[in-house]
Amino acid sequence: MISCKAVSIMKKNTNNNKDKSPVVERFLRYKLVIQGRSKKTVEEYALDLRTFFRYMLAIKNGLSLEGEEFDNISIACVDEEFVKNIKTIDILEFLAYTAGTRKNAASARSRKLSSLRMFFKYLMVSEKIIQTNPAADIESPKQKKSLPKYLSVKESKDLLHSVASDEESKNRDRDYCIITLFLNCGMRLSELVSINLSDIDRELRSLRVLGKGGKERIIYLNDACKSALTAYLSVRSQNHDNIKDKNALFISRLGKRMSGKTVQWVVYKYLGEAGLSYKHFSAHKLRHTAATLMYQEGGVDVLTLKEILGHSELNTTQIYTHINDKKLEEAINSHPLADIKQKNVK
Repeated sequence: MISCKAVSIMKKNTNNNKDKSPVVERFLRYKLVIQGRSKKTVEEYALDLRTFFRYMLAIKNGLSLEGEEFDNISIACVDEEFVKNIKTIDILEFLAYTAGTRKNAASARSRKLSSLRMFFKYLMVSEKIIQTNPAADIESPKQKKSLPKYLSVKESKDLLHSVASDEESKNRDRDYCIITLFLNCGMRLSELVSINLSDIDRELRSLRVLGKGGKERIIYLNDACKSALTAYLSVRSQNHDNIKDKNALFISRLGKRMSGKTVQWVVYKYLGEAGLSYKHFSAHKLRHTAATLMYQEGGVDVLTLKEILGHSELNTTQIYTHINDKKLEEAINSHPLADIKQKNVK
């Protein structure tokens, strides 16, 4: 039976290191150092595992499953003996708890299950602490399949125009360049903010980005991107002395590398000025826009699109191969009975 005295699992100080489980920390280091997962991805694993073990400790010690009491549970006592006693039913009940009490959507529950699968696989294969993986045979929660949301060609042009016409902004060239790269290259937000000057080809033919899992890829630049980069780099060079992060491409007003949060704010601002705020778009939806327009309007095949977007699996890219509304309308209108009306039927 899993047990930790309730008095020993409540946080007594603000030193986070004393709230960490040694066995969980070894897994996280393995993912970060050996397998080269990104820091953000490893942080997500850490959050998922912490929630799971807090749940287990709360259940075994009669503590609250929500609120401040739950958030103050330390998982420092989670050791090898603790994890050996985790059963499949514990994980199933945890998933039910995340769906009910925590109101997690299917996508969030699937991520938590994936984190648990990898954690117990590591314990079984790498450390040989357990003989079977209690999460291995649990089916992932069924997720609702929805089409990616994207801007039309006209809406994309309206967005670019809203930036280009903002004469009051001191960062107009920078912001125009950001929106242009999103709409033309389909890069992720994390990829865009991490671009360095040293990543850009001298002739502005291409640039290198660091994608998920530390995978580098080359993104080639079209004329629109070259023009936007040329204009922004000219302005950036005039402020060189005020720039603290000399190698960062996109610089904030404080002279530092722009954060993802600031870039998101720029996107929200100009979506609003273009009259598109009602769509509730984000920088990631501009990536969807680039991918969808390349496939539907540009005739880019799905395998090429996979490489441009930096996807590991082809099925991830295939969400962009959906048939657009125009083609569906054309299909209905081409039906041989489309012109037959009641008064003409004989």
